[in-house]
Amino acid sequence: MAILEHTLGILLHPDKEWKAIRNERHSFLQVFISHVPFLALIPTLASYYGVTQVGWVVADGEPVRLTAASAMSLCAATYVALLAGVYLLGEFINWMAKTYGVAGSDEERHYEGTALAVYVSTPIFLAGILQVYPDLWVNALATVIAGAYAVYLVYEGIPILMNISKEQAFMYATSVVTVGLVMMVIVRVGSVLVWGMGMGPVYVD
Repeated sequence: MAILEHTLGILLHPDKEWKAIRNERHSFLQVFISHVPFLALIPTLASYYGVTQVGWVVADGEPVRLTAASAMSLCAATYVALLAGVYLLGEFINWMAKTYGVAGSDEERHYEGTALAVYVSTPIFLAGILQVYPDLWVNALATVIAGAYAVYLVYEGIPILMNISKEQAFMYATSVVTVGLVMMVIVRVGSVLVWGMGMGPVYVD
């Protein structure tokens, strides 16, 4: 139930929810395992359904779909990448904590860094439900909106969750957003390289 409360709360009343998250004292592993593996299934399963059952249309042609085996391997790789991405973002946030004056023990900062990465990724995971209809423009718009709200959550959440001044929090949040963007670019480039090695999608004839 706590997962659902934080998931909805971070969207509906982020200020109140960040304070509640700050007052919890779980291990970084608990906050990660109790949240990310479940929400990461949303874009993964939606994508699998969309590319195998619905397909996408190029110009005025017939819908293009992937084979079940191809979609399964690509979606599995995406799922692992999502888990790794959130984990690494949390580690970067934790690594930068001392630089920006975050007080507390290493364990407390580790929880806070992971919690921030976990909850700011929530809108992006939820937007992934639209992958059931793999239209480029629909999904691009949803990603932009979800990404913008995630950035807002970073700037809103850091001064509350980390309990630091707004001046420190602004620079900290900007660094976090920059790291997130760099990671996104790395994932995109990595996808192109993997496809180039012959592991790309297989289409239904």
